[in-house]
Amino acid sequence: MADTQFLPYGAPDHPSVKKVDLKNLKPYGDAMNDGRAEVSFTLPVNPSPEAEEAAREIMRKMGFHDIKVVAMERPSEGFSFFVCYGAMDHSVDFTKIHVLKVETEFKDFYTINEIIKKEIGRKIIIVGATTGFDAHTVGIDAIFNMKGYKGDYGLERYTGFDARNLGAQVLNEELMDYAVKENADAILVSQIVDEKDCHIDNLKQLMALAEKRGMRDRFIFVCGGPRLNHPIAVECGLDAGFGPGTLPSHVASYVLDEMLRRKKARK
Repeated sequence: MADTQFLPYGAPDHPSVKKVDLKNLKPYGDAMNDGRAEVSFTLPVNPSPEAEEAAREIMRKMGFHDIKVVAMERPSEGFSFFVCYGAMDHSVDFTKIHVLKVETEFKDFYTINEIIKKEIGRKIIIVGATTGFDAHTVGIDAIFNMKGYKGDYGLERYTGFDARNLGAQVLNEELMDYAVKENADAILVSQIVDEKDCHIDNLKQLMALAEKRGMRDRFIFVCGGPRLNHPIAVECGLDAGFGPGTLPSHVASYVLDEMLRRKKARK
C-alpha cells in the first residue's frame, strides 16, 4: 500500500489535489491533519458550570486539547448530555492496519442471478432467522424482503435464490431442523440484542450444535447484526459475518462465491 493517497478534486482544503500521509493518519475536522474529533457522552449530574468543566476535564484525560463544549442538555433529572469537540496529537499508521474481512467481490442483482443460473444450475436455498429470544426482525427482513434495503433488492426477489425467512425468536435447534428438512445450502442468523454478550453465546451454541450433529460443513453459516462483524463471526465458528451497512447483495455475493468455492473443492 502506498504511503500517500490523493484526494479527489473538490475535497476539503484542496488546492486542487491534496496528499494524505497514511503513516500518520489523524481525524479530519476543519483542516487536514488537525486531529479534530467530536465526542458525546452523558454525566450523571444536572447541567451546571461545574458539570461543563467536568466534561472538559474528561476530554483532557482522553488526550484532547483545544476543547469546546458545544452542547450541554438535560435529558432527564440528574443527568447531563454533552457534545464536545477537541483536537488530538495521536495518529495511526494506516499502512500497518490489517483486518480480517469477507474476501468477496460484491456483485449486483443481475450478475448474481446470471452466475447462479450458469454455474450452479439450480436455486440456492437460504434459510434465515433471528434466533434465541431476540424478537427483532428489522435486520433479517432487510436482507430477505423483496423490497430489500437502500434500493438493493432482498434475497426473496432473486430468481437464483429460494430464500425463506423464519422470523424472530427461533431456537437454534428449530433453525437447524428446518435447514436439514428443506435441504438448505446456507443458514443466515440475525442478532440484535447483545446484553451480557448473549448474541455471542447464541452463535457459539448454534455452531456447537452443528458440530455435535456433524453438520458444520453441511451448510454455509452467516450472521449479521449491529454488533457483529466478520472477525467475531469467525471467532464464533461461522463462515462469515456482516455488520452495519450490509446490503442484501453483499450477503448474496458471499453465499454464491462460497457455493462456487465448495463446488470446486469437491471436484
